[in-house]
Amino acid sequence: MYKFVNRNDDSTVYSAVAEVLTKRNSEWLCVQKDSARFHLMLGEINKLPFARLGHGQGMNPLVNYYRGSGRLCRKTALVKTLQEYCSNCNKDPFQIIPPTYYLYPKIADVPMESGNSLKAVKMRSMQNKTDEREAFMKCYHKMKENKQGDVWIAKSTSGAKGEGILISDNPQQLIDYIDEQKQSHVIQKYLEKPLLLNGDRKFDIRCWVLLDHQYNIYLYKEGVLRTASDPYKPQDYSDTTGHLTNHCLQEALSPNFGKYEIGNEMFFDEFNSYLQDRYQTEMEESLIPQIKEIIKESLYSVQVHISTEGLSYHSFQLFGFDFMVDSDFKVWLIEVNGSPASAEKLLPGLSSAIVTVAIDPVFPPQNESEDKEQTLFQKLN
Repeated sequence: MYKFVNRNDDSTVYSAVAEVLTKRNSEWLCVQKDSARFHLMLGEINKLPFARLGHGQGMNPLVNYYRGSGRLCRKTALVKTLQEYCSNCNKDPFQIIPPTYYLYPKIADVPMESGNSLKAVKMRSMQNKTDEREAFMKCYHKMKENKQGDVWIAKSTSGAKGEGILISDNPQQLIDYIDEQKQSHVIQKYLEKPLLLNGDRKFDIRCWVLLDHQYNIYLYKEGVLRTASDPYKPQDYSDTTGHLTNHCLQEALSPNFGKYEIGNEMFFDEFNSYLQDRYQTEMEESLIPQIKEIIKESLYSVQVHISTEGLSYHSFQLFGFDFMVDSDFKVWLIEVNGSPASAEKLLPGLSSAIVTVAIDPVFPPQNESEDKEQTLFQKLN
C-alpha cells in the first residue's frame, strides 16, 4: 500500500487529488502530516520541506511542486527568466509577453531613528535594486512614434485579485503611481486592441498545464475564458470592470456579474462555436498552436533551474497559464500561476487526470482500470 501526506487546505486542486487517492482505499493510505515515511506529499509550496525530502526514507518521494518554480510564477521573475532564455536562443521575449519592465519605487531617505531602522534598511535595499524606468521610457516613446500604442499597465508584484493596478497613457503618471505605492511593480504594454466577445467585452484564457516528474509537459484540453461583465471602453481607463477580467473585481464591482455567462466563465466548446460562427475559424486552428508553443518555451526557460534530476525526491506541478488574444488573433502570455484554482465544473476531471498522468506512472495502481480522463491531458513534448 502506498502512503501519502496531505498538507493542503480544502480549497486547492490538490485537495481534490487527495480525495481521488483516498477513494482508492486498497492502494493509498493518508498518513499523519508529520509522518517520516511516505511515497507522496501534497502540500503548499512555501511549507514543503524540500531539503529533507527523501533523506533517510529509503525511497524517493513525489511532491506536488517544483522548487524554484517561482522563477516562472512571480511577475518580475517571469520577465527576467524569459529574457535570459530568449537571449541564449536568439529570440525576442516580447513576442511571448508584451513589452514588460520592472520598476522599484523611489523612496526618500528614512532616518535611522529608534524603532525605524528595519524600515529604513528595507527601503534603501529596494532603492538599490535594478530599476528599468529609463528602458521603459525609451520603449514607450519608440512605440508611440511607431504608432504601436501608448497605453501601459502597472501591476504590483505583491498584488493579487486585481489590486495595485493602474492603466494609463501617461508614463509619468505610471511612474509616480509606483513611487507613491512604495511597492515594486511590473509595467507592461497594454493590449489596446484585444479580441472582444461580440465586439464589446474583454476576456482572458486560463489553461491548465501539468509538468510531470520527467519534465513531460501536458496541456489539459478543457479550458475557460474569464470574461468581463461590462463593455470595453478604450479611452476610459478608470472603468475597471471593462478593462480587467479578474473574477474578484468583477464580482465585487459590477452589477452585471454573471449576466452573460454563469460566473463570468465561458468554456472552450462554447468559445469554439463562437469563433466558428463569427470568424469562421476554430481554436485548434488559430489559437491552440500558439498557446502550446508559449507553454513549452516558458517551461523550457526554467528547466535548468528547477529540474529534480539527481535529487532525493521527484516533483510534479500543475500550472495555470493565463493568455490574452489581440484583434489579429495573436496570443500573448500574461502570467503563470503556480497554484491555480480550477473551475468547479472541471475540477473532478482535472484532479482525476492529474492522478492518472502524474502519480500513477510513479506508483502504478495495483488494479489497472480504464481511465477516460487521461485523454484530456495532451502531451506537448
